[in-house]
Amino acid sequence: MVKRLRLNEKSVREAAPEPGRDYQIFDSEVRGFAICIYRSGNRAFTLDYRHAGRQRRMTLGRWPEWSTAAARERAKELRRDIDAGGDPLGAKEDGRDAPRFRDLVDRYTEVHLPNLAKTNASDQRSMLTKLVGPDWNNRLVTEITPYDVEKLLNRIAEGRCRPHKAKPNNRARKLQGSKPTPVRANRVGEVLRKMFTYAQSWGWREDNPASGFRRRIENPRERFLSQEEIRKLARALDAAEDRRAADIIRLCMLTGARVGEVRQARFEHFNLEHLSWSKPASMTKQRKIHRLPISDEAAAIVLQRQLLVPRGCVFLFPGDVPGQPVKEIRRFWHQIQKQVNIPDVRIHDLRHTFASLLVSGGASLEMIGKLLGHSQTQTTARYAHLMDSPLRAGVDAVASAFRAKPVLVHDAGAQDDQARKSA
Repeated sequence: MVKRLRLNEKSVREAAPEPGRDYQIFDSEVRGFAICIYRSGNRAFTLDYRHAGRQRRMTLGRWPEWSTAAARERAKELRRDIDAGGDPLGAKEDGRDAPRFRDLVDRYTEVHLPNLAKTNASDQRSMLTKLVGPDWNNRLVTEITPYDVEKLLNRIAEGRCRPHKAKPNNRARKLQGSKPTPVRANRVGEVLRKMFTYAQSWGWREDNPASGFRRRIENPRERFLSQEEIRKLARALDAAEDRRAADIIRLCMLTGARVGEVRQARFEHFNLEHLSWSKPASMTKQRKIHRLPISDEAAAIVLQRQLLVPRGCVFLFPGDVPGQPVKEIRRFWHQIQKQVNIPDVRIHDLRHTFASLLVSGGASLEMIGKLLGHSQTQTTARYAHLMDSPLRAGVDAVASAFRAKPVLVHDAGAQDDQARKSA
C-alpha cells in the first residue's frame, strides 16, 4: 500500500479503510502532512512533527469539510511555525486549558469577597452573575479587550427593565421601560478593574483592560429636610403606633448613622455615662471602629429601649426572629412618607440632613467627617457648598458699605433752598 504521494481529492476519496486499524497516507510535498484513514471510514487531515524530542500529531480538520488544498495550505503555515521552534499543538492545548472569565470570577469570589462587608460582597456577586457573566463567562481571560469593557459598560449604563414580579402594580413599572444606570456601570467598572488586577498578579494576563475605563457622570442626591419637614416628621414619629420603627428613624436623625447600623445596635455599644456610641468594625461601612458622641435625646431612646426590650436581649431593636435584630422597616417608612408628604426622601437622606444641620451650626468639614465616620475627605466635601450661607452674609456686609444712600425728593429741595440762602 502506498504510504506517500501527493494528496489530492481523488486519492483521499478512493483510499479504502482497513478493518481493525487506522493508517495514514503522507503527502510527498509537505513534510508531516497526511490523511488519516480511520477504520470507521471517516478520514481527517493531520500533521506530524517533532518538538523538544517529543513526537506530536495535530489534527487539522475532517474531510470533506476541509478540502485537500485548504488542509495543505494550513499545514504549510504550521510547518513554518514549527521550523521556527513553535509548538502549535502545545499552544492549542494551552488555549484549551487557559483560564476563562468564569474561572476568574470563582477565584475572585474566593480570594477577595470574604474581605468585604456582607452587603458589598453580595452586591458584587450579583453584578458578576447578572450583568457580566452572561456575556463573558465562556471567554478566555486573555481575550477580553478595553473595547469589550467599554461596550459592556455602555450597555449597563443604558439600563434594563426590572425583573418581572407577580405583584399587580409591576405592570406599570414594566411599561415604563428601562432607566439609565450610569452609577451601576461605574461600580461594575471598578469591580472589573480589581478583578483584572488580580489576574495580572496571578499571571493570567499581562495588562488590565479595565484600568482606564470611562467613568460616567454621577449626580449624587442632595435632598435635605427643611425645618418645617423636620417638625412634621417628629410629630408623625411621636404619633406612630410602631414604636420600634419610629425609634429607629429618630435615632438615625439624631446621630446621622446609617439605618443598618441603627438596626444592629446593641446595648453594650452605648456608654450612657459618657454619652457615646462605639460602633464595632463589623457594623460600619469602612470596616473600622467608629466612636461618636450622642445627645441626651439619643441617650433617652436607649434608656427607653432598655425598658421595652425583654430581659437578656442584646439588641436595641430585636426582630421577629429570636436572637436577630429587626430586618426591615421599609413599609413603615412608606407610611411616614405619605403622612409627612415627603415621597422623594429616603431614610439615608436623614443622614444628609444631619450633616446639613451640623453645617448650619458652624461645624467644620473635619468635624462632620468624624461624626459621620467618613474615611475619605472627598466624601465629606459634598457638604462644602452648604457653608456658603455664612460666607455670603459676610460678602453682603462688605457690599452694604459701598452701597450709596438714596437721595429723597424733599431732601433735594431743602438742599437747593439752603444753597440760595448762602448765596
